[in-house]
Amino acid sequence: MANAPNGAVAPASAGGGRPVSFFDRLPSWVYYLMLFGCTLLWGSSFFVVKDVTQAVSPALLVGIRFTIAAVLVLAFFFRRVVGHADAVTVRAGLAMGTCYFLAYWAQTVGITDTTPGKNAFLTATYCAIVPFLYWAVARRRPSRLNVSCAVLCLVGVGLVSLDGDLSMRTGDVLTLVGAVFFAAQIALMGKYAGGKDVMALTFWQFAVTGVGSLIAGAVTEPAPDLAALFEPSLLGQIGYLTFFVAFAACLMQNVGQTHVPPAQASLILCLESVFGVLFSVIFYGETLITRVLLGFIVIFIAIVSSEVLATKEFKWPKRKTTSS
Repeated sequence: MANAPNGAVAPASAGGGRPVSFFDRLPSWVYYLMLFGCTLLWGSSFFVVKDVTQAVSPALLVGIRFTIAAVLVLAFFFRRVVGHADAVTVRAGLAMGTCYFLAYWAQTVGITDTTPGKNAFLTATYCAIVPFLYWAVARRRPSRLNVSCAVLCLVGVGLVSLDGDLSMRTGDVLTLVGAVFFAAQIALMGKYAGGKDVMALTFWQFAVTGVGSLIAGAVTEPAPDLAALFEPSLLGQIGYLTFFVAFAACLMQNVGQTHVPPAQASLILCLESVFGVLFSVIFYGETLITRVLLGFIVIFIAIVSSEVLATKEFKWPKRKTTSS
């Protein structure tokens, strides 16, 4: 899941007051490959999470993933995390982390009662929700195109989720709740993260998500089967979700978005939901009926329009966020 939509975190240039790092010296095509790679990783996570939650409870899975991911961020970026541990950064990270925790918890519980493909596309509706939540926190009015994209998204959600009696599965509802919290996290980032170090914020978000989920799991879920938890294939899947999907994808996104124009970066990141469905069909055996497939197409059009077109009218405030 992308951490920010087009324009939420303005790319910092190598000459914008920060030291030139190894990541600034790579060929331009590598940055596009990084964004494409993290999108593939995110897309692949939905069917893997669906499989893992057959053996591991949702909150425990989120807790393990993001607690370890937070440790990895701290280990690899210790100086940046500690060097930017000022009160404002920590407060912003804790606030965004709370939304991140609630988003991933709802999304992961939701996937236990829906398909990976539906989970991917319903989660992606956060793109159309962000401008409205940002309006609430920063009094920046959405554009007419934002409103049109949101309406189009609602039509797509109806096609994907509503049954013949106009009811929705609990899993679909929880996934949409997760999308709202993902949007809230991004709206908070758009308002409060200006000038803050991205990896420091990422550490606090991951830490709150991990610890919060472990606490939620201890309170709301039965004790885990430790023997099953340490089964090699399950550990491999959890390791993949932790190191590659959470940590490595986050790093590739942060570096890639720093060096790729925002509109192009957003267009690449929009492919997450498409890859989510593709992997689900290939590896999970998900079958797409015509109505659901049409809903996916409508949602994807709304997402692309919201990310690439609507930002021409809806402008995030300019900021200098340290990202590498």
